[in-house]
Amino acid sequence: MGINGKIVSVDDNKLNLMLIESMLESMHLEIKSFTDPRQALHYIRSSQPDLILTDYMMPDMDGISLIRSVREFDHDVPMVMITAVDDDDSIKLSALNAGASDFLYKPLKLYEFQVRVKNLLSLRKNQLLLKDRAALLQQEVETATEKIRMREFETLTIIGRASEYKDTETGNHIKRVAHYSKALSEHIGMDPEFTDALYFSAPLHDIGKLGIPDSILLKPGKLDVEEFAVMKQHTTIGYKILADSEGKYLKFGAEIALSHHERWDGKGYPQGLAEENIPICGRIVAVSDVFDALLSKRTYKEKWQYDDARQFIKENSGVMFDPCVVDAFDKLKGAFLDITRNYEDD
Repeated sequence: MGINGKIVSVDDNKLNLMLIESMLESMHLEIKSFTDPRQALHYIRSSQPDLILTDYMMPDMDGISLIRSVREFDHDVPMVMITAVDDDDSIKLSALNAGASDFLYKPLKLYEFQVRVKNLLSLRKNQLLLKDRAALLQQEVETATEKIRMREFETLTIIGRASEYKDTETGNHIKRVAHYSKALSEHIGMDPEFTDALYFSAPLHDIGKLGIPDSILLKPGKLDVEEFAVMKQHTTIGYKILADSEGKYLKFGAEIALSHHERWDGKGYPQGLAEENIPICGRIVAVSDVFDALLSKRTYKEKWQYDDARQFIKENSGVMFDPCVVDAFDKLKGAFLDITRNYEDD
């Protein structure tokens, strides 16, 4: 905005308005005059002027009330109260408390009035430039932050994928689990910060498999009791790998790694937690992980049909899985199918 800004002038006396217009005529400013403060308020709300001049004594709404009303939706526009020199100081104090930027005194003096208006418009210009610059900087910060977040997600995905290369699972498995978990979290009403952390941390759910011998991890067929006992240790191994980290996502990943094999009925591992004693992140990832595992081929099983996998999850509501999470899963059939297709294994 240049010096030629928009000015609103409010006074119930038309002669006073005409005087102000004539005094500003040589400055080539856009001036909108009102005798009714309420009409002026409506115009100000929609037009965003650069300077407001208002008389104090007006019927229905005085200048202080007008200033106070404008400040409810615009905290920055310069507003000048025009008062008589001998007005009570309490009026000026009330105007300042309401949000007035300055005072002009009657009778107005041409040169002083023009200079004050020019200075206030310059202030407004700098104010808007600073606001634009702040908005630009904020946008740049948000863009840079998003790049860092995506790089961090890429790093976490690569870390998670390290465990998959020891297994028969693929990198797309952990991507699907992340997206399934995000969709479930959003649907059950978890806050955005939690959902964000879950999305970035879910790829780490099986990082503890790095500590499981290949003879067990890659064994075709069912594991015996002793082998399964070793396999179950991947939850605590994953927790120990991640728990001492200072990073928010890695700490969240530790909780997921430890809890994603717990069961709603208390028959899971490693801690045998039940129902809401299981962290909600673990309850969400449990559904996502089991569903995707059923749809994927493993050394010990063939892949299931999509509808059969969905039915298994639903039948185990209140047994293996949190009924609330399963209910969300049931309502997200289309979203899950899209994720499955978008991140198919090569």
